[in-house]
Amino acid sequence: MERTAAVSDRGMGLGLLFGLVAVGGALVALVLPGGLASAWGFAAAMVAGMLSVLAIHLYL
Repeated sequence: MERTAAVSDRGMGLGLLFGLVAVGGALVALVLPGGLASAWGFAAAMVAGMLSVLAIHLYL
């Protein structure tokens, strides 16, 4: 009798999505230096990067 596990690609998809959001936030911080928008872009990049790593570790 064989036992197989169902593998989901949800972790990779969420990791890629949050990775793209992190890159977008970093670009906002780069394009708009020295302002409140730059700070929010950096914050978005940090949070999205953390969520990217978390999603990959939770679902894989």
